Amino acid sequence: MAPARPGRLPHRRDFLRVQAGRRCAMPGFVLQVAPAPETIVRPSVVRVGFTVSRKVGNAVERNRVRRRLREVARLVIPGRGRADLDYVLVGRQAALGRDFALLQSELVEALKRLKALAPQAPVATP
Repeated sequence: MAPARPGRLPHRRDFLRVQAGRRCAMPGFVLQVAPAPETIVRPSVVRVGFTVSRKVGNAVERNRVRRRLREVARLVIPGRGRADLDYVLVGRQAALGRDFALLQSELVEALKRLKALAPQAPVATP
């Protein structure tokens, strides 16, 4: 079964709030993290926003970067992200040619560096 799709950051003010938070630059993207507003925190919804500037390329290339980042976030963030934080992925030119598995591992690494990983549930042993 596919992982659940994370929630979205719907407003510009959300992006500006997260931009003022912590960030971690990776070759394919920049991950920005900030605490979610207390009025929005829900235990199971992790909110993510995506942005790609015109410096990355034309509309086709920007949309391709955005699609790749959305899929990486869909696979990684619901299981590893914290619901009390909002995330923004800023796409970079290198995301176009980057190996998809490498993008996934870089997102996990960026979450670790920002101390934004959700605590892992202990594995039950018989």
